[in-house]
Amino acid sequence: MAIKQKKPELSLGPVLYYWDKATLTKFYTRIANTQIDIVYLGETVCAKRKLMRRDDWLEIAELLTNAGKQVVLSSMTLIEASSDLAALKSLCTNKDYAIEANDMSAVQQLSGQSFICGPAINIYNPRSLQVLAKLGLKRWVLPVELSKQTLADMQKQKPENIETEVLVYGRIPLAYSARCFTARAHNLPKDDCQYKCLDYPDGLMLSTQEKEKFLILNGIQTQSAKTTSLINELDELKHLGVDILRISPASQHCEKIIDIFYQCLHHSYPVDQANTELLSLMPAGGSCNGYWHGNSGMDLSTSPEISQAKTTEEKRVEEKSCQAM
Repeated sequence: MAIKQKKPELSLGPVLYYWDKATLTKFYTRIANTQIDIVYLGETVCAKRKLMRRDDWLEIAELLTNAGKQVVLSSMTLIEASSDLAALKSLCTNKDYAIEANDMSAVQQLSGQSFICGPAINIYNPRSLQVLAKLGLKRWVLPVELSKQTLADMQKQKPENIETEVLVYGRIPLAYSARCFTARAHNLPKDDCQYKCLDYPDGLMLSTQEKEKFLILNGIQTQSAKTTSLINELDELKHLGVDILRISPASQHCEKIIDIFYQCLHHSYPVDQANTELLSLMPAGGSCNGYWHGNSGMDLSTSPEISQAKTTEEKRVEEKSCQAM
């Protein structure tokens, strides 16, 4: 299939951390006033996070829909119990909003109707896209570890009318486990975790023995400490025919980050200036884009003129982080 270049839409992925109901409601009230096109809602990481009920999510969905946003309800990524499966079945009976499947059990439930595959579904080749398209796939999110070359190959062979979405900003979800690492960090069993994730609105930083920021512990999910940013690769993404650019939410500066990407897409905002601004807004850990370039995920590949700006700004951010510790 020929790749058609067009201006992509912006999406906001599901909140991956455990925030209370008041925080989430205020957050999405602000998001309703941004230039974001698509918003994914729901708990995708841990079934024990139950401060938000289904009706609460639907109230937020209605708020965002009334603001002109396309709302997608996201499923859990790791189904571990019969209660999880029952909740998934209930989610999939919804007829008002599209569903993002993050586990193959969700794909099974949604077979025969339109659905979206999230980044946790391992779609690694065109054959996988073709099989899922026959089941009802209408959009897929590129698995975070795949490169632009892999995407280019898949774009050429993907079925007609299938949208492609790529994570362009945020910490990278790397792995999921039946164990809860946040509870373990507090010497607590998973069944008595005391909801410690509430204490870490952007996850718990894990550093190496050399004090290098390495990973983020987010309950049963492990993330990169570095924040992936493809702001410098927007032209490549458009050339590859990517339909949607995903931003992963964080507790700070989300509206500003959305605005920076929007300005770059629609108003020719200078990329080098956007890079500098994004670095100043990133949480501790620095930036990366290695997977996109076929390298180690934590690597950073960039053009020489922007590299110097990144180096200077990253040093400033790191110094600020050290002073705060």
